[in-house]
Amino acid sequence: MTRAGVRYRWAVLAAGATASASTAAFFLGLPVLVPTLRQEYSLSLGEIGVVLASAWVGTTLALLPWGLAADRFGERIVMSVGLGGSALFLGAAAFAPGYPELVGLLALAGASGASVNSASGRAVMQWFDASERGLALGVRQSAIPVGGFVAAISLPAIASARGSESAFLFLAAVCAIGALVGGLVLRGREGGDELEAASILRTLGDTKLWRLSLGSGLYLYAQLAILGFGVLFLHDVHGLSQSRAALVIAISQVLAIALRVGVGRWSDVVRSRVGPLLRIGVAVSLSLALVALLAGGPLELLVPALALAGGLSMAWNGLSFTAAAELAGLERSGAAIGFQQTVLGGIGVVSPLVFAATVSGASWRAAFAFAALVPVAGLLALRPLRGH
Repeated sequence: MTRAGVRYRWAVLAAGATASASTAAFFLGLPVLVPTLRQEYSLSLGEIGVVLASAWVGTTLALLPWGLAADRFGERIVMSVGLGGSALFLGAAAFAPGYPELVGLLALAGASGASVNSASGRAVMQWFDASERGLALGVRQSAIPVGGFVAAISLPAIASARGSESAFLFLAAVCAIGALVGGLVLRGREGGDELEAASILRTLGDTKLWRLSLGSGLYLYAQLAILGFGVLFLHDVHGLSQSRAALVIAISQVLAIALRVGVGRWSDVVRSRVGPLLRIGVAVSLSLALVALLAGGPLELLVPALALAGGLSMAWNGLSFTAAAELAGLERSGAAIGFQQTVLGGIGVVSPLVFAATVSGASWRAAFAFAALVPVAGLLALRPLRGH
């Protein structure tokens, strides 16, 4: 690779990370806005679950089409168009007159923002070889907790001062910046690959990809339990203000940034994505069990446990993302990433509804205890891939 190419690949990584942080600010910022949205729209706990699931519904339906589009038309077009659309829908959500309109616009924003997953991952895959790919995609994935940190720090103050309208306009502006950076930095495709049906079917029919997607998807339940409901839990059960509760989630994002980069490099050194993925699953399960044990307090123990669980619950994403891309190879990496993220999106739709129902039907402690068990099922699904 030429010296210019070496420099440009870091620009590609920076653009992908910026785009990922933009969409993450929306996805991870939405739970931070739950207390404000509940007050403004008079939402029940079940309706809150639907609001949180709405973005995942849109994402799930759009991920695979965006992945195929990235393989065919290139990362620049897909990322710019998708993030630009997400900015428009979030801007409209700021003025949603009621609960149904809010849910619909958030679903559309999620569908548009889903373009980033395949486009940015495919771009990084193209410019970094296997010996550095875990680190590079770990850095790219670390942008997600960066976006979550920005949202957790900024959104409570914005919502407290000006309501959800200004908060959604802020998120729209963040997505617009991501679209602009992607359009300016990424190079256009000089002739895309034809989407041969046989090649696509081979990729999507790979049993290893299915197992990887399902196993890592089960890890997601624990992540959404902490990041989706942590602020509400601390606010309702322990009386923390929205800002103080969001700060706990912000701390977990800082930990997640370090873990994603470190775990990515670890996977490069040991030349395995699945081995580290299995060990992280054990850590996630144990950390959620600790949160369940401490659910009643005291806060000086519960808060660090919650922050630790939040950070660990986000450590695995880069590994599963990288593994999916490498299973398919560069030419079909967009489709593989799109499929894997679709499975995660499907679980993301169901998870907030199940967690909210468990809290309503049993207790917060029982809900966190169940969340500790779900990654164990993911471990069992992933173990046969250990040799790959």
